[in-house]
Amino acid sequence: MSNARDIIKRPVITERSTDLMSEKKYTFEVDVRANKTQIKDAVEEIFDVKVDNVNTQNYKGKAKRFGRYTGFTARRKKAIVTLSADSKELEFFEGV
Repeated sequence: MSNARDIIKRPVITERSTDLMSEKKYTFEVDVRANKTQIKDAVEEIFDVKVDNVNTQNYKGKAKRFGRYTGFTARRKKAIVTLSADSKELEFFEGV
């Protein structure tokens, strides 16, 4: 995983994550194989900011059924990235 855009998949936009943005904490869905150091480097490279802290959460896939067939949804990993006090804020809604 050398490319930063392979590590950071997408921002997670929920009511809770939007509230955390006022504290300079941003939530991203990341590659399940990425560690905290890789996530920190990827966010700093993509958004040109300074990262203070990275917290991660792993989610197992949910069991789902379709008729008689059973399976699991894809597992996910979420990262909450805290920016340093002197970093600029990230803008997800430029056109709004």
